Amino acid sequence: MSKDKKQNKFKFNAYWVYGIVIGVFLIFNIFFGGIGATGGTTTTPSKFFTFLRDGDVKKVEIVNKREALVYLNDNASKKEIHRKSLPQQFLPLGAVPNYSFEFGDVQLFQKQLEDTINEENLNTELNFRTETNAFGDILISIIPFIVIIAVWIFIMRRMSGGTGPGGGGQIFNIGKSKAKLFDEKLETKTTFEDVAGLEGAKEEVQEIVDFLKNPEKYTALGGKIPKGALLVGPPGTGKTLLAKAVAGEAKAPFFSLSGSDFVEMFVGVGASRVRDLFKQAKDKSPAIIFIDEIDAIGRARGKSNFSGSNDERENTLNQLLTEMDGFGSNTNVIVLAATNRADVLDKALMRAGRFDRQIYVDLPDIRERKEIFEVHLKPLKKAKDLDTDFLSKQTPGFSGADIANVCNEAALIAARNNKKAVEKQDFLDAVDRIIGGLEKKNKIITPEDKRAVAFHEAGHATVSWMLEHAAPLVKVTIVPRGRSLGAAWYLPEERLIVRPEQMLDEMCAALGGRAAEKVIFDKVSTGALSDLEKVTKQARAMVTVYGLSDKVGNLTYYDSSGQNEYGFTKPYSEQTAELIDKEISDIIEKQYQRAVELLKKHKDKLVELAEVLLKDEVIFKDNLETIFGKRPFEVSETEISTEQSQEEE
Repeated sequence: MSKDKKQNKFKFNAYWVYGIVIGVFLIFNIFFGGIGATGGTTTTPSKFFTFLRDGDVKKVEIVNKREALVYLNDNASKKEIHRKSLPQQFLPLGAVPNYSFEFGDVQLFQKQLEDTINEENLNTELNFRTETNAFGDILISIIPFIVIIAVWIFIMRRMSGGTGPGGGGQIFNIGKSKAKLFDEKLETKTTFEDVAGLEGAKEEVQEIVDFLKNPEKYTALGGKIPKGALLVGPPGTGKTLLAKAVAGEAKAPFFSLSGSDFVEMFVGVGASRVRDLFKQAKDKSPAIIFIDEIDAIGRARGKSNFSGSNDERENTLNQLLTEMDGFGSNTNVIVLAATNRADVLDKALMRAGRFDRQIYVDLPDIRERKEIFEVHLKPLKKAKDLDTDFLSKQTPGFSGADIANVCNEAALIAARNNKKAVEKQDFLDAVDRIIGGLEKKNKIITPEDKRAVAFHEAGHATVSWMLEHAAPLVKVTIVPRGRSLGAAWYLPEERLIVRPEQMLDEMCAALGGRAAEKVIFDKVSTGALSDLEKVTKQARAMVTVYGLSDKVGNLTYYDSSGQNEYGFTKPYSEQTAELIDKEISDIIEKQYQRAVELLKKHKDKLVELAEVLLKDEVIFKDNLETIFGKRPFEVSETEISTEQSQEEE
């Protein structure tokens, strides 16, 4: 054992002081408070009067008018009957009584004692003594104060927010930083090997770590390390995981905290915590500071703030701006931050010199999804023939967090079915469970409603199978799942550029459900809610965002800064608004009529498909090929994945 470990083994504890004080009180109370002075073998008044008449009693002391202490003479002490009456003394405290007993009325006992002494003509002395326990009285008097102080200390400790650097959240240190200093020896170490995909983002942050390890490599050429890097991307794409990997790889101190840790009800606390955070980082430089969800304090400052509600947040932001690149210099302090709301951040925070690099962490593509699956499949007992390429194709648009959830759900489903390994079907069921929700096989549906749902889903399948750019169908079910009465899974291409004909085909396929209801029953229902929502958003995006409408022209009313959301006026006139509304309506109605005509042309096959669906409740691609034949335009299998369309009740 090293010398340091020996020293750490015996640490002073404040509770020792409390124990010593209580022990001293007890010792004084025992040995000097009158308890030890009584002593003696307990006896009864009748036996005492027997000893008295035999002439064995030398002296009787009445203490506090309730207890009698009996002292025997020398001759009596030698008698066999009194051999064990004298107690053993722990400390020589003077004469100790041989016997003691309690009595009732002191006057009656005194009269009986004096009468016996006179009758027997004895030389027994009778004394009265009053004893007080000073320390006991003092202890009783200060107990209320001790209780009050103890409660106060307890409340103060409960009010503390932790014991981090600078005193944590103690009530008197409320302005101190709440940042957690990462300890690579104690914490679970995450490395870049644990981060699958994100090759570009990893390369950027690896360079920062490399600079901290080998600064001479860069400074020799006159380069300077970026002062900050902002990780931007959708939720679950691995921004925080990337920061954990930096903490695991960097040999420098790593301070981690959330943007909400700066927010407090007291005025000036946020700015104070920012100052304290950077002071700690400077003292330990070179160091890295990671602020998760920085949009909590980094939102754009208002030009005219009449309410005053944002003053505290803006003061915190101002202090952060000053610390990152103000008049003073922060040598070798690098700030990493993560957010999925980069559009609301203040422009001063985003400029070069504060966050020199903005690293976009996008949703993974099919190749990156395969790498992420391989990472999360390591701890699972999976089947030997499990194909990760197939799993990556079945999860388009899934983030890293979604894929981790799929793997966990698949393991739970396999365990629920008492399997020894996680199989391919378990992963498919997990994807269905996450996208569509839990199956509700016991949900009561009338035959009429079930038939309507079957034709609705068959309409989607038919239209998507017949259109070139619509995503072909993989599976259709009319088993209620989540909030929907039916669901369909598709295999869309992962396109980087979308053309108008592709969007129109997708809209037509989405309206195929309502069109089938119109063709078969000559009436429609509310089951197409999610379809209508989807096509309306697509049509509005075509007209107002992507400039794909000939009547509106090559214009876009999209604002990437997000400032238009807070405005009271639209960026176009009333006449343009009417034109936009009419154009959106025309696009949707044209695709709806197109779907109706297509289903009328193939009505017999639509009915046949719906009947199979009513019979089996679930149909697959093979059923469509049996009824419709091979699809004339197939999508390359290397680019296909799965998507779901839900029809709400």
